Amino acid sequence: MPYKDLSSDLDGEPSDTIRERVIKARNIQLDRFKRDKIYSNGQMKTRHIRKYCNLAPEARTIIDETMQKLGLSARAYSRILKVSRTIADLEGIETIQAHHISEAIQYRTLDRGVF
Repeated sequence: MPYKDLSSDLDGEPSDTIRERVIKARNIQLDRFKRDKIYSNGQMKTRHIRKYCNLAPEARTIIDETMQKLGLSARAYSRILKVSRTIADLEGIETIQAHHISEAIQYRTLDRGVF
């Protein structure tokens, strides 16, 4: 989150609204995986990622460039896609967009101290 947003006097999104989005995203995942015997994006295996993480062309470009630039592992790639899938679910969007991938990469790089 940008510093200007953290330091702003503006109120954030109400907790009830956030809770509703999370419940909807959770239900999307439960419905998506009802035949796969898993319950969340975090449990996806490679075959699930291939099936459920459809990327918009711009999203594909961003993740490809990031993988090359930062030399990330296949495991990091999978984790970024899983987080991106969750971010898209929170927005109720089926195809993972560039901003979903970018946000997931930010979480990954902040977590690892990679700049």
